[in-house]
Amino acid sequence: MLQHFGKSVYELIVEASTNLPGDVRRAIRKAQEREDAATRSGLSLSTIARNIQMAERNVSPICQDTGMPTFIVHTPVGANQIVMKREIQAAVKQATLDGKLRTNSVDSLTGSNSGDNLGPGTPVIHFEQWERDDIEVKLILKGGGCENKNIQYSLPAEIEGLGKAGRNLDGIRKCIMHAVYQAQGQGCSAGFIGVGIGGDRTTGYELAKHQLFRKAEDCNPIPELDQLEQYVMEKANELGIGTMGFGGEVTLLGCKIGVMNRLPASFFVSVAYNCWAYRRQGILMDGTTGELKEWMYERGSDIKMDQHAETVAAADDAAASDTGSRQVVLTTPISEETIRSLRVGDVVIINGEMHTGRDALHGYLIDHDCPVDMNGAVIYHCGPVMLKDEAGWHVKAAGPTTSIREEPYQGDIMKKFGIRAVIGKGGMGAKTLAALQEHGGVYLNAIGGAAQYYAECIKNVNGVDFMEFGIPEAMWHLDVEGFAAIVTMDSQGNSLHAEVDKSSLEKLSQFKDTVFK
Repeated sequence: MLQHFGKSVYELIVEASTNLPGDVRRAIRKAQEREDAATRSGLSLSTIARNIQMAERNVSPICQDTGMPTFIVHTPVGANQIVMKREIQAAVKQATLDGKLRTNSVDSLTGSNSGDNLGPGTPVIHFEQWERDDIEVKLILKGGGCENKNIQYSLPAEIEGLGKAGRNLDGIRKCIMHAVYQAQGQGCSAGFIGVGIGGDRTTGYELAKHQLFRKAEDCNPIPELDQLEQYVMEKANELGIGTMGFGGEVTLLGCKIGVMNRLPASFFVSVAYNCWAYRRQGILMDGTTGELKEWMYERGSDIKMDQHAETVAAADDAAASDTGSRQVVLTTPISEETIRSLRVGDVVIINGEMHTGRDALHGYLIDHDCPVDMNGAVIYHCGPVMLKDEAGWHVKAAGPTTSIREEPYQGDIMKKFGIRAVIGKGGMGAKTLAALQEHGGVYLNAIGGAAQYYAECIKNVNGVDFMEFGIPEAMWHLDVEGFAAIVTMDSQGNSLHAEVDKSSLEKLSQFKDTVFK
């Protein structure tokens, strides 16, 4: 019985992590056609498209943050769910060992990483019975960066930029529009949102995440919600946030809304934000053997570009190579004079050694010495996927993580150790910006989710410290060549992120008096 179940689940995990579904690829292609390729957002979309192809070719994670694996399993009546759970856990463990998933299961009290994605609460597995003989398994890999931009509203409420939101469709509209605004580029826009109306605090979020299993091109069967989805798609793309929060024409790639009953005293609107790396897939299995019968979503590898799409892709590549921005090649270590000459909008190409550092390292370095000389160095907010063999460590995926989490530490650490450049995504706040001015530093925005694109720039792993923090949180010393990023915060006090936030809030406020019924 179910002799092929574990193998089928493993194939599902690999597919979800490495091969973006066809409906998502088409949404990204439409965004490319709408965005001017000779802009920061156009360059980002071109890089994203290239990264998708690289991940498929390399059978490696599209994004290094493979999130919290969340499975929804429909089983025939009488199926042994205990056995299925064990098989799913074994498949997750094997996929982690094979570098298809990052080690993401961390003890909330000790900070210890389990190393195999298994532990209390991980992975997430929901079982439901149905009156069919087949088994259906759906999986979503939703990274922590976009998970952190989820938001829940309790109506009635006062919504920033939009005023009072009541317990009606117009109040729901205001919540959804604000949810898109507040994500900015930190959730790796352009993104997708799932919205849950009603329920309690827990079931509302669950309903919102379930909406992300809908196909990107479907229509809502409830007329009022179908109309609201179309409204949000139109108006959200007028906010000017753009890809990675760089400004632009495309901010949202999809909006799916569901509704359930609620308590009389409660009215929750829950929004699950998902990055462009919209990794979800499903399979239908034989109920007796567990053999894979059918993929639920069109596989990305089955998408064939037509002649028009190939022409658009070629034009994108040509335009992206000439965005009008100044390009500067930097070799580490970098002098203060060189850093102070950089301005927001410059494209920098980095060669030499850089060092990864995330939450655990920043917390540690505030009160301790650093094991390496960081004077003139570059620190990269990155939690890579790494594999080790007899030849040493190899980088399997290495895109940036959301930087704002390091805001309490970053400026102090830069000044303490002489760090000149910080690479991440989504930008940082006023404290870091002030430190960049005082110390002479820059913030460089890499393309969120482009884990294969950046992994190819890493030519050697020179060493590693703090492995006790776990692979994502360790301090990796990486030799890079041709590592490209955009200056979005400079030593003159300029911040592209602050500018886009301000302008998008002004545009959001224009929808304050709109009435949606």
